[in-house]
Amino acid sequence: MAMRIVDMVEELQSMMIDLATGGGADDARYVELRRALMSDVRTKDLVPDFVAKRRNSGALWGYFKGIDGTYQGRRTHIWEAFGPLFDHLERYADDPASPTITAALQTFDPEGVQRAWGRALDRRTEDPEGAVTAARTLLETVCKRVLETLGETYGPNDDLPKLYHRTASALQLAPSQHTEDTFKTILGGCQQVVNGLGTLRNRIGDAHGQGARPVRPAPRHASLAVNLAGAMAMFLVETAQARAAGETKKTDTAQA
Repeated sequence: MAMRIVDMVEELQSMMIDLATGGGADDARYVELRRALMSDVRTKDLVPDFVAKRRNSGALWGYFKGIDGTYQGRRTHIWEAFGPLFDHLERYADDPASPTITAALQTFDPEGVQRAWGRALDRRTEDPEGAVTAARTLLETVCKRVLETLGETYGPNDDLPKLYHRTASALQLAPSQHTEDTFKTILGGCQQVVNGLGTLRNRIGDAHGQGARPVRPAPRHASLAVNLAGAMAMFLVETAQARAAGETKKTDTAQA
């Protein structure tokens, strides 16, 4: 089983405390943990500076000695440095679906799709309007990335419903492409979810101005929008990856 990201952060923090208080550190493990956290979009911007700037543990002892002459002072410094990272990961952990969606999106496009997903998650509580807008941006980004990987085109002014229609058709996910009633119903529901997210963003997101009596989404509304967008994004990404793997398998078999 893959190690949870929060467990890696806890292990790294404990390693830093041991090193700062006269103990040792497994340099190979430090390098491994640092690399994992620095390459993960959920954590790389919040990794403490003293870790981000030092590629091996040997350079840290001198740093900690210069920070404070006491062990307790060094511990406090390390706890405070890791605090924002733990706070951030706790917000992810509030939603049991988030880790699954995060893992799926990160394998597809960590710098684009995964970053859009991270913004949507972060804004749910403090900025519900921004979260609704970010949810739509996530789906637009996923649709564009999928279309690009399939060699399909899209217009510069295509809105979310148009982008999703093109993507669904390219992935054989349009209701009209199926004859089984159950599939048609489910895929039709997916289309309605996407259309609804587009409408919701236009009405209560932060992308457009509102009048004297604005409609304000609550955090629960933002969470619903973000979770729906995340589920749809994961479905599109996994479908695209499954089809790509199937095409690769067919090609390999034909060549053999």
